[in-house]
Amino acid sequence: MKTTTRDGREDARVPADYFATTHWSVVISAGQTQSPQAELALNELCRRYWYPLYAFTRRQGAAHAEAEDLVQGFFAGFLKKNYLAPLRKENGRFRAFLLACLKNHLANERTRAKRKKRGGGAEHLPIDWGSADDKYQADVVHAAATPEKSFDQAWVMTLLERVLTRLAEEKQARGDGKLFEVIKPFLMVAENSMTYGEAATRLQMSEGAVRVATCRLRNRYQELLRAEIADTCDPALVEEEIRSLFQAFAD
Repeated sequence: MKTTTRDGREDARVPADYFATTHWSVVISAGQTQSPQAELALNELCRRYWYPLYAFTRRQGAAHAEAEDLVQGFFAGFLKKNYLAPLRKENGRFRAFLLACLKNHLANERTRAKRKKRGGGAEHLPIDWGSADDKYQADVVHAAATPEKSFDQAWVMTLLERVLTRLAEEKQARGDGKLFEVIKPFLMVAENSMTYGEAATRLQMSEGAVRVATCRLRNRYQELLRAEIADTCDPALVEEEIRSLFQAFAD
């Protein structure tokens, strides 16, 4: 079976599950509605991006249950309406494309008198609705933020969570799980109450060794974050996309 490379070309040499390794190959696979992998690709898109869409919908005034219905309905119609068919990486930012599609979906929903319960039978989608409202309330940065800004903030938080998960997996695979858990707070933007000396004591390492390990971890963190962002936009737009995303947290 042919699969799709990161630039959208078919390549019979690529493993059948390759599409699951990058954002844009997932996007392109989901756009190929005749492909048997389309539903799996849609589930992967849903798993990665549902929360920013939910945050946008909530910020527009929808309560939790209504936002749940709207987002599930959006993903339920994603392949049916073939939103992704014309999309390619050179089109720009997937973030902007996805938000535009959601806005169109919400506008259409407002013109309908009725909506199928729970997104038209989309309960199979990999969304943790049980914790969605708690997550939204905890992640709200500014009460007056626009829906678009809330979407971008949630997008950034989603990217950072994915990067931390990948870092944790890498360190666990190398037997450095405890090291990662102890020095992970040094990666956070918020003030860290633990000192390098305290971390060194917990790890039975010198303070200098902890600082070196933290520097290396921070560099890897930045590499993975850039890679995540690069997989959602044209390579030429990466720096601009980074600035745009983190501007969402500016006052």
